[in-house]
Amino acid sequence: MCTLCTVPSTSADILHCHGVCHCGKCECDEDWFGEACQYQEDCNLTNKKSKELCRNPQGVVCSNAGSCHCGSCMCHNPDGKSLVTGRFCECDDSECLDEDNGEVCGGHGQCYCGNCYCAAGWHGDKCELQCDISPWESKRRCTSPDGKICSNRGTCICGECTCYDVDPSGDWGDIHGDTCECDERSCHATYDRYSDDFCSGHGQCNCGRCDCKEGWMGKKCEHPLSCSLSLESSLKKCKGTSNMPCFGRGLCQCGQCTCHPPGDTRVHGRNCECDDRQCEDISGEICGGHGFCSCGRCICGDGWFGKLCSFPRTCEMTDAQSKELCETADGVMCNGKGSCHCGRCICSGSPQDWWVSGEYCECDDRECDKHDGLICTGNGMCNCGNCDCWDGWTGNACEIWVGTEY
Repeated sequence: MCTLCTVPSTSADILHCHGVCHCGKCECDEDWFGEACQYQEDCNLTNKKSKELCRNPQGVVCSNAGSCHCGSCMCHNPDGKSLVTGRFCECDDSECLDEDNGEVCGGHGQCYCGNCYCAAGWHGDKCELQCDISPWESKRRCTSPDGKICSNRGTCICGECTCYDVDPSGDWGDIHGDTCECDERSCHATYDRYSDDFCSGHGQCNCGRCDCKEGWMGKKCEHPLSCSLSLESSLKKCKGTSNMPCFGRGLCQCGQCTCHPPGDTRVHGRNCECDDRQCEDISGEICGGHGFCSCGRCICGDGWFGKLCSFPRTCEMTDAQSKELCETADGVMCNGKGSCHCGRCICSGSPQDWWVSGEYCECDDRECDKHDGLICTGNGMCNCGNCDCWDGWTGNACEIWVGTEY
């Protein structure tokens, strides 16, 4: 992008934007145009390929707020204020304009993709409200006993914490306390952390800690004292090769796992180690129709490979044709995060880069909820940073069971 010039207008600063910058304005080279000379007059991409590169994660071309040119979105800004921005024109900064004075965030903050981030001492949706205490006093009041602002679970506004309440049911919700120090989710079982059944139904949740009823013990009151096994022995039997009891997919009681939800035969195994839902795509097809599922992993038939058996081993395309379909608008193969096979990107499969996904390896699945180490709470699959839930589950992180009562 061109930046403001700091030299007289008679001088020129040659930039990497296919043009020359004269005091903040680009004069583009031949065959290039745009505010930063980022658009090329002649396009070598097909219309189909161009539109594919312009689709946002929801599949809408330029978010219906711009037009697609050679794989890049040109956002509609008829008033010349450049309020609609983003790679897919997904940001509308007009949401940040103060209705009274017309200034961005009331002149007391910065706008990022339609959201105001206020300067110290100011708050409100558009930074229109001023605190009556100093920023230092506000910070002091919001600091939790462990030294974190609102326990890293809320936002500090004028000395008071507004907690991130994930499931606002009941009087308090999940996260509460003067400095958001209480997290009731800690009282839920990993496999079922959003039900109303605190402390396995055998105790009372007190600021994120379970006080067990008589006859029960354990961090979540999950272990009956009548069991012949100790709590440690019970958990050890339920963990198997996992670091969580029942692989985070079931209830451990006296060394025995009950897989969740009951009646769903896709989750099975002595320690609930098999989750055959992992073999399904979002439409429910198993292993792409080219293999069978064995304990949550696809065994592909002859001529197919991939996590869901979606890639054919033989390809009738030339190498050049294949690579053309895998290139993004800037000419990078699979965004530099994968390899190309028969016109489709195979994203990096290394454990370190598990989060890379998408048609062109453009997605970051780290945006999906990963509570207790489980993506989408173990009840869905991550689709470009958003959770697509399996039948019977809903919520941003597939955390809410709406199926048959259990």
